[in-house]
Amino acid sequence: MVGPPFAALLISIWGWRDAYLVLGVVAVIIGAGMALFIENDPRDRGLGPDGELAKPQSPSVAASGTSIADAVRSKRFIGLYAACLACSFGVFVPFVHLTPYATDHGISQSSAVLLVSVIGVGSTVGRFFLGGLADRLGRELSLVGMFAGMALGLVIWVSSTQFWPLALFALIFGTAYGGWVALLPAVVMDYFGGRNVSGLIGILYTSAGIGTLIGPSATGYAFDATHSYTVPILLSISGNVIAAIVMAATARLRD
Repeated sequence: MVGPPFAALLISIWGWRDAYLVLGVVAVIIGAGMALFIENDPRDRGLGPDGELAKPQSPSVAASGTSIADAVRSKRFIGLYAACLACSFGVFVPFVHLTPYATDHGISQSSAVLLVSVIGVGSTVGRFFLGGLADRLGRELSLVGMFAGMALGLVIWVSSTQFWPLALFALIFGTAYGGWVALLPAVVMDYFGGRNVSGLIGILYTSAGIGTLIGPSATGYAFDATHSYTVPILLSISGNVIAAIVMAATARLRD
């Protein structure tokens, strides 16, 4: 929510190169500083996982779950990975290209930058509120809904050229994106237990890394060739639809 306007301010004062340096220093200071407050186990502060007081003298029980080798070979993990990979090629495109898209359609630079902040607002809403809803509706079904929600948002984008429709897209897309990020670790835990959940999530997130590497750059090349964002946005919609279908099929597996 704060980053895009702050970055735009820095660019206006010092240019994009020095702005990158300032943002890098800020990220290191805040990241390293906050890392000092992270606890590996809530019991180190006398608390349970959800903040309640830990029971006195409760024995430490080793987490159970599937080994990494067995998990990554399972149909469920392959399905999760394929869904996230299909989604990730398009999911990061708005973060890079929404602002230039908006300015190309006559929206002021300040308003165009705010659209990325609206994605952040939606993402915050999705992370805080959709997790609890997913606990009641079912996490697998909810994850399918997150992919579908991102596809719906992108449908709005492809047909919008004014600020408010683009803001609606950003809010819907950001909410579904935030829900996707919040639900993935929980689904991994549901499927494979807690013993190796950190390693499995790390492996799963390489799919997002591949999408981040290829998707926005490919979109830029496509725009240079066609002077239009229509094809990349349509491909992003297709990727999320495929992800929803794959996730729905994965939810039916029992291995």
